[in-house]
Amino acid sequence: MTDPVSVESLLEEARLAKAMPPPEERLRLREAAGLTRAQVATAVGVARGTVLAWESGKSDPTPPGRLPYLRLLEGLAELHPAPVDPADNPIGALFNDRPYGTAPVPAAAETPAVAVPAALTGLVTLRGPDGLAIEGDPGPCVRCGVETTFQSTDGRPLHSGGLCQRPAPVRPQAAPPAPPTPTPASVPAAAAPAPVPPVASPVAARVPTRPQRRSKSAARAEADLMGLIRGAVEQEAERAGGDEDAALKALIARAIPDAMHLFDQTRATARYEYTAYPALPDILHKPSKREPDQIWEARPNYTNPAYSMRAAERDVKVTALDVNAAYLSALKVWLPIGKLEHTSGSDGVGPKRSGVHLVTPAEWTHPHLPSPLGDRDEPGALWITDATLRLLLRLSGPKWGLTQAPTVHESWTSGATENFLDALRKLLVAARSEAIKAGDRLLLEYVKAMYSKFVSTMGESQHNREMVRPDWMHNIHSQAYALHCGRAYKAHQAGLEVVALKNTDELHVTGGDWRQVFTEGRGVSELKIKQGDGKTSGEYLVGKVGG
Repeated sequence: MTDPVSVESLLEEARLAKAMPPPEERLRLREAAGLTRAQVATAVGVARGTVLAWESGKSDPTPPGRLPYLRLLEGLAELHPAPVDPADNPIGALFNDRPYGTAPVPAAAETPAVAVPAALTGLVTLRGPDGLAIEGDPGPCVRCGVETTFQSTDGRPLHSGGLCQRPAPVRPQAAPPAPPTPTPASVPAAAAPAPVPPVASPVAARVPTRPQRRSKSAARAEADLMGLIRGAVEQEAERAGGDEDAALKALIARAIPDAMHLFDQTRATARYEYTAYPALPDILHKPSKREPDQIWEARPNYTNPAYSMRAAERDVKVTALDVNAAYLSALKVWLPIGKLEHTSGSDGVGPKRSGVHLVTPAEWTHPHLPSPLGDRDEPGALWITDATLRLLLRLSGPKWGLTQAPTVHESWTSGATENFLDALRKLLVAARSEAIKAGDRLLLEYVKAMYSKFVSTMGESQHNREMVRPDWMHNIHSQAYALHCGRAYKAHQAGLEVVALKNTDELHVTGGDWRQVFTEGRGVSELKIKQGDGKTSGEYLVGKVGG
């Protein structure tokens, strides 16, 4: 007879077999905790040079030091989660709070210690022929519930190597200086947002801001798709015989089918299907070609009344800022995937559901700030998207306290994901960054045409017969407007005064240095001073507002 195997021995064996974080993550965790290599070496029972070799990738941890080193890294990962790229979570970078405006959960209660069921201890990460983990569409990890793009061999979401981490806690930040001239209805002082780091091209050489977790096969797939984008530009440039305007016209003409092809290719390894022609409620159908459906997208068109009435004052300088690639950032949005289901009251509202909602909003009492519902004069109930509802719920939460939560009467929603278009978004971000770096006008305008036309024609459009998703189109548009309102609120909290907010890409501010609030540049999530047309410039006096 063989000796009985204890639970502890099985767990010990599983820990020894558990995959280690990559070398760059080992280094990041130690530096984030302020530990020296000598301290780590003493704690795990190895030489200082061994820790250096582990962090540089020259060797992998082996017993007997492997297990205590792994335990140390797991503990540090809970205390110092990997930073989130603002390009991957643009709305979170602006608001930095919980999505539904609820009070933050104390750190000790965020992820209670729960024993891992025996059925989940033997799961193995799905890997390709090269031995690297294969990524697919995101889903909640079966062990910790935190979203991951990796999966186990039986197809269930699972963090690679079982390296489950807790979500990043919301961290308090220093309070900003008080605004120079507060108004009676001004918002109470709140935490100053951290500067948004610049977004670099995934295809350009760079220092990673977080561990690179994509598999080589995913990187090769992106390189192939980048080749298709470059190839289209080269093909049309050659056909035009050097006529750049003719080449650009041809590229814009093919932008929709090309964008749909790229979308299909980025979905090639997806784990679930979606419906390109779902059954939709009447509120999402246009009554006629010239009449819109019933969804209100909350497009902002705001001018601060305090400034429009001060036309005689010529000594207040205003800066007009331009937002880069607003709709490209808005592709990161919760989209309904399944069949839209009708619910009454707030039953259709939830962090993992999306669609459209009939609501009665609360009164907006802040004339010095743009309304989250945009330029709307009619009172009463209206149909809004999930993106707008999430913004309203954020602003009604304890952090912002700018309004009351809306009353939800009914909804058409389904289960949703925030990452459905993420692979396409990242691909186009990479192509856009490459075009800017190379000064390639054709490539830049081609990419812009692809993402803008992809969004604008995915509804009931005669220009795109491959997809009829007005629910997606409205949510993406509304997400762009919600992000833009978020910039205005962020500027106000940092002590700037918002003079105007227009469409998705125009923010006018005064009263301080906007560069202390936003990162200047041409990258996605960055802002730049609006270029003049020969008659106006990006900086002007208040008396010329609207002129």
